[in-house]
Amino acid sequence: MSESETQNNENTEPTATEPRATEPTETVETDVELAEQPPGSQPTEVPAAEPPAEETSPEAAVGDVAAPAPEAPAAPAAEAPAPEAPAPAAPPGEPRKKKLKHVPRSERRKRSKPTREKPATRKPIVRLEKPEHEPGRRQERRGVVVSDAMDKTIVVKVESVRAHQRYKKVIRRSVKFHAHDEQNQAHVGDRVRIVETRPLSKTKRWRLAEIVEAAK
Repeated sequence: MSESETQNNENTEPTATEPRATEPTETVETDVELAEQPPGSQPTEVPAAEPPAEETSPEAAVGDVAAPAPEAPAAPAAEAPAPEAPAPAAPPGEPRKKKLKHVPRSERRKRSKPTREKPATRKPIVRLEKPEHEPGRRQERRGVVVSDAMDKTIVVKVESVRAHQRYKKVIRRSVKFHAHDEQNQAHVGDRVRIVETRPLSKTKRWRLAEIVEAAK
């Protein structure tokens, strides 16, 4: 063998001191390393990490296919409040009606008050004299005295005879009044005239005016 061949063999054969190449280690190439590679070279494939094998019982396994693991019960979710339904929107053509109770004061209808002219001088207060009115005519009744047992009081029976408006039948009605007799002049059977007056007692609102006809 020539000297050149022996030199090539020495370069190719590994020396005893150099460690032999072991199995290639898994390396993850970053984006920077991929960018540094020349355009002609092919990117090396990085084996993906295999997920850990799930432990399966021999009963669950059928052949080489493993049965799926049972799912854990989901935790009960907290009861969330039901969302409120949105209020129905008014159609675009119709104006929205406002409730009077909820309309703010600034949006209420404002009525302008007419301005009054203030006089330069104040008018003096003039009190007019009250006109004299004649006293009203008091009601009068004519009747017959039916009782004079009480002191200063007589009972007068007043009868009225009228014809019915529709049937024309004569109707007789009688009303009794308690009248005040200051001097006890009237007696039973006398025909008297009584006049209304202020309340003198619980039942007396009349007083004796005159004795028209004495009893016989």
